[in-house]
Amino acid sequence: MSKTVFTPEHEWLRIEDDGSVTVGITDYAQDHLGDIVFVQLPDSGKEFSKGEEIVVIESVKTAGEIMMPAAGVVTEVNGALGDEPGKVNEDALGAGWFFKFKPASPGDLDGYMDEAGYKAYLATLA
Repeated sequence: MSKTVFTPEHEWLRIEDDGSVTVGITDYAQDHLGDIVFVQLPDSGKEFSKGEEIVVIESVKTAGEIMMPAAGVVTEVNGALGDEPGKVNEDALGAGWFFKFKPASPGDLDGYMDEAGYKAYLATLA
């Protein structure tokens, strides 16, 4: 059974049964970015450190980035976003995922918010 946690930067991390992690942005993030027109994804097989810039997102309003949530190796990227970056706006928590990675240490994901914690966090931003 997978488990989803959230970062204060409005990313979701779905910890899969095999220990890999799928990363995307929340509806809150995609809504604030506006229509996404370009996504630059990392190379599969590349190793990143926690906090390292891994994805660049450009929208009609602004540009942003996703930082690596934990040290690890990228195992897969969502290549469909190259032709259809709008998938992020259409289905941020599903088909609009960015990449998957294998964390160097599963404990690196401890401390992120569960869904209830994230909703409470969003309430503080209103």
